[in-house]
Amino acid sequence: MNNKNQTVEEYITNSNKWNLEMEILQSFLLDCGLNEALKWGVPCYMHNKSNVALIGSFKDFLSISFFKGALLADSENILHKPGENSQTVRMFKFISTSEIIQQEKTIKAYIYEAIEIEKTGLKVLLSKSTDLTLPDEILAKFEKNSAFKEAFFALTPGRQRGYNLFFSGSKQSNTRVARIEKYQGRILKGIGINDCTCGLSKRMPRCDGSHKQEKKSF
Repeated sequence: MNNKNQTVEEYITNSNKWNLEMEILQSFLLDCGLNEALKWGVPCYMHNKSNVALIGSFKDFLSISFFKGALLADSENILHKPGENSQTVRMFKFISTSEIIQQEKTIKAYIYEAIEIEKTGLKVLLSKSTDLTLPDEILAKFEKNSAFKEAFFALTPGRQRGYNLFFSGSKQSNTRVARIEKYQGRILKGIGINDCTCGLSKRMPRCDGSHKQEKKSF
């Protein structure tokens, strides 16, 4: 088994919920030969340097999210899309300790399959369609602000999908409205939700987190 990452250990220990369940899933992922680190604020599991899966802790369930889950055979028909428009990620959801323990063989089989997919270099073929199921809140915004509507559809299909996934990701209408309001300025400037806005990124136009390091230096 690979050594546990101290930062991930702290994350699991300090979590308000699912501590034991996360420890069990962590052991499964490490048993399969993956390395772990804290990325995007959650435990991430990698084959060499390639991301394979994340552990996600939510109010009603715990999950393993596979980055290329759409390529998994899913012979047990147990994987879920994290959102209606998700083209790549698939989630394995759990609601109890016993459920995780009982499904150990299945969980590890899915992990090993995900690793093999990464080893072969397979990639998910993303749909080029620009047809999006947009939330009512952004459609209402379009009605009131034609410039905003024009700017949104002037974005690349990938940037449109990125914003749509984020806006649609909340079940609460007021949260969706708040998200749209917060990012309206970026959209009007033609900037994607994951694009760099500080000019420090070494992976332009994508943000690589360099602004966080800049803040730490002060």
